[in-house]
Formats: sequence, structure tokens, C-alpha cells
Amino acid sequence: MGMLMCAETTALGGPLRVLLATTHVALRAVPDALTPDLLVDQTRLLVRELARGWRLERPRVALCALNPHASDGGLFGDEEARVYGPALERLAAEGIDAAGPLPADTVFSRAVRGEFDAVVAPYHDVGMAAFKTAAFGRGVNVTLGLPFVRTSPDHGTAFDLAGSGRADPSSMLEALRLAVRLARAHASP
Repeated sequence: MGMLMCAETTALGGPLRVLLATTHVALRAVPDALTPDLLVDQTRLLVRELARGWRLERPRVALCALNPHASDGGLFGDEEARVYGPALERLAAEGIDAAGPLPADTVFSRAVRGEFDAVVAPYHDVGMAAFKTAAFGRGVNVTLGLPFVRTSPDHGTAFDLAGSGRADPSSMLEALRLAVRLARAHASP
């Protein structure tokens, strides 16, 4: 399964789709959790679901680096060479259009400008910070890899807002709209 954050329009204009390679794990555990197999499996799942649900025949995917400046040639870690390198080679051999590893400080704006159809973020907060900055209130959480469509708003339950008259239903409405669209796409050949 995969956790895809999706907004077809953002405050910056274009769409933004962010798959979280790892989800709710402590930051110190991310380097060990991030493996070539995980990046390949999550990117394959993303590409398959973008083709099926969004009708993107050959999606352009960016892999967001783990380290600052994509490790700047090994100055800030070796994960980009040790983990991303083999994953990108395997994806290329399968014909998947994946670029990276690309620095987190620019990859999301490049995606919003249309250079990529989706970004694979290495961990929760790097992906969610960028996503919610660009799309809070418009975003949808889509669980990929299930035998049915599952969407939810891009935020938590907000029990503190219940009954206050201050809750904004925008993200819930977007989640419902996207669920209908994906269900129709999944039902058609």
C-alpha cells in the first residue's frame, strides 16, 4: 500500500501529488527504512495507480532526496548513492520515467510547475510540509494498492472544531469528488 497526497489544484497553480515512501516512523528510523526495494515498490505502485486512476500513461515521477542538496556528492550522507542509485537504475530498466534524487527544497515547486506528475518523498514530514503549504484545504489522502478506492481529507479529525461552526468542509468535498472519479476510472477498462 502507499499513501498519496493529492491536490489537483494548489495555491501555487498546478496539481501536486506526493507519495510518502515511509509514513509514520520516527525521523531517526527513516534512513534504515528507506531501501532500494521500498523506493522501487512504492514508485511502481504510484505509476500503476496514476495510469489507472488519473489516466497518465507514462507518468513523470521525481524521487525526493533524503539529505540536503541530495547529499551534495556524499558530503551529507551516502543514501542518495547507496539507496537511490540502485532504485533509479531498476526503475529505468523497467521503463519507468523517474528522476532523482532531487533536493527537497526545489523538487515540489518543480512538480507544481508541471515538470513532474508526482513526487516520491522519503518521509512523512518532508512530503507533508510541502504538500500542506501548497494545498491545505484542497488536499486528499488516497491509499494506493487497495482493491477499492479509499480517500480522506488531508487533515486530521479536528474534534476541537466539531460543532463550533468553524470547520471547513473543502478537503472532505475534494476527497468525495476524487473518490467518485477514481471509482469511475477503476470501473472502466
